[in-house]
Amino acid sequence: MGDFNLALVIVAIVVCVIVFLVNVYLLVNYQHPDDKNQAYFPKFVVVLGLSVAAISILMLPADVANRQACRHAIYNGACSLTLPMKDLWLAVYILDALLVFFVIPFAMFYYEGDLDKSVGKRVKSALLWMVTTAIVCALVLGILYGLIGKVDFTVRHLSSSTSSFPSTWDFNSGQECIGTSHQCSAYTASPSSEKTWTMRTTFPEYVVALATIVGSVLFAIFGGVGVACLPLGLIFSFIRRPKAVITRSQYIKEATELGKKAKDLKKAAESLQQEERSGSKGRKFRKNVKSVEKELLQLEEDVNLLEEMYPQGEKAETTWALTVLGYLAKLVLGILGFIVSVAWVAHIIIYLLIDPPLSPFLNEVFIKLDDIWGLLGTAAFAFFCFYLLLAVIAGAMMLGLRLIFITIHPMKWGATLMNSFLFNVGLILLCSISVIQFCSTAFAYYAQATAAQEIFGHTLESLRGIKYLYKYNVFQIAFVALAGLTFVYYAAFGWRRKKPSGRFELST
Repeated sequence: MGDFNLALVIVAIVVCVIVFLVNVYLLVNYQHPDDKNQAYFPKFVVVLGLSVAAISILMLPADVANRQACRHAIYNGACSLTLPMKDLWLAVYILDALLVFFVIPFAMFYYEGDLDKSVGKRVKSALLWMVTTAIVCALVLGILYGLIGKVDFTVRHLSSSTSSFPSTWDFNSGQECIGTSHQCSAYTASPSSEKTWTMRTTFPEYVVALATIVGSVLFAIFGGVGVACLPLGLIFSFIRRPKAVITRSQYIKEATELGKKAKDLKKAAESLQQEERSGSKGRKFRKNVKSVEKELLQLEEDVNLLEEMYPQGEKAETTWALTVLGYLAKLVLGILGFIVSVAWVAHIIIYLLIDPPLSPFLNEVFIKLDDIWGLLGTAAFAFFCFYLLLAVIAGAMMLGLRLIFITIHPMKWGATLMNSFLFNVGLILLCSISVIQFCSTAFAYYAQATAAQEIFGHTLESLRGIKYLYKYNVFQIAFVALAGLTFVYYAAFGWRRKKPSGRFELST
């Protein structure tokens, strides 16, 4: 067992280093050219946030492996010599909450501050906003913890009379217990024997629980939409792909039209700047800003599509061949993603929404994969958890293009500003807690007796004022319903390519 623990520690350290290097690679390649060789603090926060999110997802498979380290031990107290997973969970998620509610807002306020101001004034302004946020959050958390920071466990008081020790053992379906009564006290206990055992939870667990609730709302919305639009978006991208290279005259015609659209967008943006300087920032202004952002993204997509349809340069044929292969890869990934999404929705319905569950489903799959090779089931388990995070990002991108109250923060290779990076990292961190809670519930059979299940299963689902959301499967039902609605939407309209409206309600 000691060797197993040592190996687990080594694997954990190696994985953390790999995660850190991968996140640095993503930052370097996704960052906007304007942010190169500057904005070092926001970049540090981005790498730290992505690393915490990835490690938190990987901690659940590590928790399962840690539980198995003492499963076959022959002496009492063996499990006390394994990794302190409960303490590690609480540390990671307290850090997660600090990043989401304090560090990332500070980094965004600092990055988006007026560049004409000195560094000191920008730091002072960002600190002012962060301290205000901290005071509000501390007051809310303190009041809620003092009033309803308790867990209510439903227990049953059982008692029975003593019986002489039998000389023979004869248990069957009609004789479950020792004695002649043929029934145990648990079978004959009256409903009045059920009691509520109340105890106060720890403050770190309460902070994690409230952060999970906030993340669960976002996860149910973005994850439900994303689990359908992520694979279907890739598939319909292949369907809408350019079928052939256009001629030079067609290229000139399309480029001219795009140039006119670009001029119209420039005029609209200048008009919005004038309205902003005049102090007009009402609902109409925000609606117009949102419209300009959507049209600008659509224009960028049109430009990229035109470049794909008319590759230029000495290696034009190679470029076109790579474009075709890229769309084929999207089709393959879309089909695989669709299979995973269907498996997720089916598992939620079969194992979570139907009581009692029809089948353990994916739990059994992971266990059988573990029987084939020790890490195969763990790897599949981690993949399904990561897929939910990708679905959350895809859902946020889709809804951000369609809802006025959601800010667009697209992630583009070589063109992502730090504020968009920070926003998406905050979203990932906030939803990663909910993903872990969701996975620990969905795969309770596979991840049983783990520290994560103790935190997210027993405590969270018995927390006063919150337990009913989990008792009646509110988040799971919302997730499945939104996934179904998104599937219907894509089936009806996904094959179409949305055209820009060109309508702006700008003031004269």
